[in-house]
Amino acid sequence: MTQEIDNYDEQIEKIAAEHYPAVQGLKTVPGVGTLTASTFVLKIADSGRFLKSRAVGAFLGLRPRQQQSGGQNPQLGITKAGDVYLRKLLVQSAHCLLGTYGQATALKQWGLKLCQRGGSNAKKRAIVAVARKLAVLLHKLWVSGDLYRLFPAN
Repeated sequence: MTQEIDNYDEQIEKIAAEHYPAVQGLKTVPGVGTLTASTFVLKIADSGRFLKSRAVGAFLGLRPRQQQSGGQNPQLGITKAGDVYLRKLLVQSAHCLLGTYGQATALKQWGLKLCQRGGSNAKKRAIVAVARKLAVLLHKLWVSGDLYRLFPAN
């Protein structure tokens, strides 16, 4: 079984390298592997599809729902509007990034700061927020053709 999985991984690597050159640039982001990057490229299909990279998070259903009533603005879950598989891959990438062995980056620091806010669901909310930021970041890198910088200068 392990051998078969390794064979499929090699095939995915080969196909991504031959047919989708953008995947190599997206894999520079810590926590994002070939499967996540190639799925992102295939699901979005066209880098010019969105005028702003921020729209990718909403497209994938990684933004909070809203239900304002009177003076109340409750915190709700995400919309879950987009592709389920890509959303799961981005959440797994966020878990890898925020985990113990994740590489130190500005994105990890931002996510860990969200975790420290407290509350019963702080870790879950931080994971989803980092997944959304990853989606936006991947699109921005794809459009610009740049490589990821661990600590970008502001």
